[in-house]
Amino acid sequence: PYTGYPQFRAPDGVAQALRDAGFDMLVTANNHSNDGGLVGVTHTLDVLDELGVQHTGTFRNKMEREASYPLLVFAEGYKLCFVNYTYDTNGIPTPAPAHVNLIDREVIKHDLARARLLEPDFIIAVMHWGLEYQLMESAGQSALARLLLEEGADLVVGMHPHVVQPLRYETVARADGSAYTGLVAYSLGNFISNQQKPHTDGGLMLEVDLVKNKAGRLELAAYRGVPVCRHVAVAANGKKTYYAIPCTSSISEAPGATPAQLSAMRQFATSLQKRIGL
Repeated sequence: PYTGYPQFRAPDGVAQALRDAGFDMLVTANNHSNDGGLVGVTHTLDVLDELGVQHTGTFRNKMEREASYPLLVFAEGYKLCFVNYTYDTNGIPTPAPAHVNLIDREVIKHDLARARLLEPDFIIAVMHWGLEYQLMESAGQSALARLLLEEGADLVVGMHPHVVQPLRYETVARADGSAYTGLVAYSLGNFISNQQKPHTDGGLMLEVDLVKNKAGRLELAAYRGVPVCRHVAVAANGKKTYYAIPCTSSISEAPGATPAQLSAMRQFATSLQKRIGL
């Protein structure tokens, strides 16, 4: 059943709604992974499996992790590899026999070495990290991003701070002496939420174009960030409905939006575009 802060649980219908909205794969390692105890960890995976939604980051046991991690996703004739880690689980120990991927530099090195052996076309690291409400990445995020790129990740996507942080290309030297430049999205902010702090009323959808170069290697050719605003529509009976509205011409179509709400959404989009340089 639903429970709110500080230990969250959501009805099974949320997973169904996510799939119906177009989410094909979810990462499940975050600081709230253990909020529902062992049942919370395992039932989440059971529901996603029943719906045919791929997932990675948490596992029913270490044997399952060994068999299915890193996650391989086959799409459009390409083989994509995903890894996912969280900085902590809010001090709640992971209940045996479940496993939640925690950020550990040596473990990450081992996992990415294994990922490279799978010979994927592209490796994507999804990280739950950083400091809440900080508009710039921390030194720890920056150092870890460079480690991920050095060890073979091609793209790094971050979350947790609840605000959008910079998107930046980082250049590193890999073990074979080659230089690699990879995109790091330090935090995509809030796709949808009820948070009221400054800059938490929206987030960013990241779209990337992956193409094969002349050498036959898949590479990131271009990316776009689409700001998304949270809109709360209040019905006559007081019921609230939350929307994620792309900050484009769609803003004017926000259901029941007042002039003040439309102005706030446009201001969020303008501020984000200036700050991030979209």
